[in-house]
Amino acid sequence: MAVNVPRVWAEIDLAALEHNLRAIRARIGPAVELILVVKADAYGHGAVAIARRAAALGVIAFGVGTVEEALELGAAGIRGRMIVLGTIVDEEAEPALRGGVELGVHSADRVRMLSALAVKLGLTARVHLNVDTGMGRLGSGPARALELLEEIHASPGLELAGSMTHVASSRGADDPGTAAQLRSFDQYLGPARERGLLRGWTHVANSACIFTGLEPRFDAVRPGIAALGMLPAEMGVIPAGGGRLEALRPVLSLRSQVVFFKDVEPGTPIGYGGTWRATRRSRIATLPVGYNDGVPWRLGNRGRALIRGCEVPIVGRVSMDYTTIDITDAPGADVGDVVTLIGRDGERELSASCLADEAGTIPYEITCSIGRRVPRMIVEGDARPFAGRSASSADQDPSNADRSGAAAESTVAPGATP
Repeated sequence: MAVNVPRVWAEIDLAALEHNLRAIRARIGPAVELILVVKADAYGHGAVAIARRAAALGVIAFGVGTVEEALELGAAGIRGRMIVLGTIVDEEAEPALRGGVELGVHSADRVRMLSALAVKLGLTARVHLNVDTGMGRLGSGPARALELLEEIHASPGLELAGSMTHVASSRGADDPGTAAQLRSFDQYLGPARERGLLRGWTHVANSACIFTGLEPRFDAVRPGIAALGMLPAEMGVIPAGGGRLEALRPVLSLRSQVVFFKDVEPGTPIGYGGTWRATRRSRIATLPVGYNDGVPWRLGNRGRALIRGCEVPIVGRVSMDYTTIDITDAPGADVGDVVTLIGRDGERELSASCLADEAGTIPYEITCSIGRRVPRMIVEGDARPFAGRSASSADQDPSNADRSGAAAESTVAPGATP
């Protein structure tokens, strides 16, 4: 039966997501609430599918970056508390209040604007006070935050839904600066408790903090990338049995297929600028995937891919729509074969962290850069929607055959079945 294979696709393993959420729950215990961060389309994984499965597992709150992201989840039928963890622009305020979206606040101007709008609309704005303890991005220092806390309680139309701060270090509790931030946060929490002003959830810990044992955990935690099977590289190398990385499974795999290959002679340039030249007779395969699809431009001549269980180099520059790989040392590799850019093929695996290291960036940028034209295919565990295929004789041009009779070039249109 014919199977239409996309040019490039991302597999989203919801069984891995479930495993990771259970691992997080095991670390935080039953008394702490879980705010799953699904901003930026769940870091490129597909926010609706991720949030829907999480909600089915009992997650009741979702952290987003914009009001539009929150409303998209609601429109998809996902029920739960939607919390904008940063801030909003004025144009987002009314849709947020009408949609019941909870909002981070960090200034008196924002508090007063939301109060006036809530009164005008006859609604209640649920807000989370953002205390700046060292991130330096949004929020007020502890002393000013106490003043804002009192103003929130005195403002009609506002309800305090929580207090939060953001840890600056991607090393979590392993960084001494995080302990200093907690001490600063306590300069807000202590007086707020004494005055009887704390309401809602107090939340601090992100993925790195959860997996480095940050204490206290407060009322809720905000995992994002950990639920997706990644942790910050700055957390360092985790020894075997360390109980951090071993507990997580990557949710996303990125795959493409070979659409063309050719045999080239030594000295043949490949790609823009001819930055790579063959040093031997080589077989070069073209993939219909580029930097618009999540393969960083910086991986040209330094990245890797997997095909038929073999690791092969990316050669030449990565372009917007295409990437070339050297398949000379991958026996039998052919048009229609599946190529893995992120994920596992047989005994070999390339993680988003591996790509990030090679590209000099962070894994979240890798997954967030997977463009809209890449379909997200839902899988469960080891299930795979597509398998590698071999090209038929119709895909080979006999006029390009070498002396041994093997085809020197082969091509197939993306999505076609040979």
